[in-house]
Amino acid sequence: MVIKWNKTAVQQLLDAIRFIEENEFFSYAEELEKDILSRIRNLSENPTIYPLNKYRRNNDGTYHAFEVDEYRISYRNKPDEIRIIRIRHTSRKVRKY
Repeated sequence: MVIKWNKTAVQQLLDAIRFIEENEFFSYAEELEKDILSRIRNLSENPTIYPLNKYRRNNDGTYHAFEVDEYRISYRNKPDEIRIIRIRHTSRKVRKY
Protein backbone atom coordinates (compact mmCIF):
# COMPACT_ATOMS: atom_id res chain seq x y z
CA MET A 1 0.00 0.00 0.00
CA VAL A 2 1.26 3.48 -0.89
CA ILE A 3 1.81 6.02 1.89
CA LYS A 4 1.29 9.67 0.98
CA TRP A 5 1.82 12.74 3.13
CA ASN A 6 -0.19 15.95 3.22
CA LYS A 7 2.11 18.95 2.88
CA THR A 8 1.01 20.25 6.27
CA ALA A 9 1.89 16.94 7.95
CA VAL A 10 5.39 17.06 6.48
CA GLN A 11 5.82 20.61 7.72
CA GLN A 12 4.46 19.71 11.17
CA LEU A 13 6.99 16.90 11.52
CA LEU A 14 9.85 19.14 10.38
CA ASP A 15 8.73 21.88 12.79
CA ALA A 16 8.58 19.45 15.71
CA ILE A 17 12.03 18.04 15.03
CA ARG A 18 13.47 21.53 14.51
CA PHE A 19 11.96 22.74 17.81
CA ILE A 20 13.49 19.83 19.72
CA GLU A 21 16.88 20.40 18.08
CA GLU A 22 16.76 24.12 18.84
CA ASN A 23 16.43 23.16 22.50
CA GLU A 24 19.58 21.06 22.11
CA PHE A 25 18.00 17.62 22.44
CA PHE A 26 19.63 16.33 19.27
CA SER A 27 19.63 12.62 20.09
CA TYR A 28 15.99 12.74 21.21
CA ALA A 29 15.00 14.53 18.00
CA GLU A 30 16.71 11.86 15.92
CA GLU A 31 15.17 9.02 17.94
CA LEU A 32 11.69 10.55 17.76
CA GLU A 33 11.91 11.08 14.00
CA LYS A 34 13.08 7.49 13.44
CA ASP A 35 10.29 6.10 15.63
CA ILE A 36 7.55 8.12 13.91
CA LEU A 37 8.79 7.27 10.42
CA SER A 38 9.20 3.60 11.29
CA ARG A 39 5.63 3.32 12.57
CA ILE A 40 4.32 5.12 9.52
CA ARG A 41 6.22 2.75 7.20
CA ASN A 42 4.70 -0.22 9.04
CA LEU A 43 1.20 1.06 8.27
CA SER A 44 1.50 -0.32 4.75
CA GLU A 45 1.54 -3.85 6.21
CA ASN A 46 -1.33 -3.33 8.67
CA PRO A 47 -3.16 -0.01 8.21
CA THR A 48 -5.81 -0.72 10.85
CA ILE A 49 -3.36 -1.57 13.63
CA TYR A 50 -4.13 1.69 15.43
CA PRO A 51 -7.55 2.71 16.80
CA LEU A 52 -10.00 5.02 15.08
CA ASN A 53 -9.33 8.71 15.57
CA LYS A 54 -11.64 9.69 18.43
CA TYR A 55 -11.18 13.40 17.69
CA ARG A 56 -12.30 13.17 14.06
CA ARG A 57 -15.82 14.49 13.63
CA ASN A 58 -18.01 12.22 11.49
CA ASN A 59 -15.34 9.54 11.27
CA ASP A 60 -16.44 7.12 8.57
CA GLY A 61 -14.08 4.47 9.92
CA THR A 62 -11.14 5.41 7.74
CA TYR A 63 -9.46 7.90 10.09
CA HIS A 64 -7.02 6.48 12.62
CA ALA A 65 -4.43 7.92 15.00
CA PHE A 66 -1.54 6.86 17.20
CA GLU A 67 0.90 8.54 19.54
CA VAL A 68 4.68 8.45 19.75
CA ASP A 69 5.87 9.99 22.99
CA GLU A 70 3.73 13.12 23.07
CA TYR A 71 3.09 13.45 19.34
CA ARG A 72 -0.20 12.36 17.79
CA ILE A 73 -0.12 11.16 14.19
CA SER A 74 -3.45 11.14 12.34
CA TYR A 75 -3.90 9.24 9.11
CA ARG A 76 -6.59 8.04 6.72
CA ASN A 77 -6.74 4.48 5.47
CA LYS A 78 -8.16 4.56 1.95
CA PRO A 79 -8.46 1.50 -0.33
CA ASP A 80 -5.50 2.50 -2.50
CA GLU A 81 -3.39 4.60 -0.11
CA ILE A 82 -2.65 5.68 3.41
CA ARG A 83 -2.66 9.44 3.80
CA ILE A 84 -0.71 11.03 6.68
CA ILE A 85 -2.88 13.98 7.67
CA ARG A 86 -1.48 15.62 10.78
CA ILE A 87 1.29 15.47 13.36
CA ARG A 88 0.87 17.53 16.49
CA HIS A 89 2.02 17.65 20.10
CA THR A 90 -0.59 16.25 22.47
CA SER A 91 -0.41 19.27 24.77
CA ARG A 92 -1.98 21.40 22.06
CA LYS A 93 -5.66 22.09 22.44
CA VAL A 94 -7.74 19.37 20.81
CA ARG A 95 -10.53 20.38 18.51
CA LYS A 96 -12.54 18.12 16.35
CA TYR A 97 -11.97 18.65 12.65
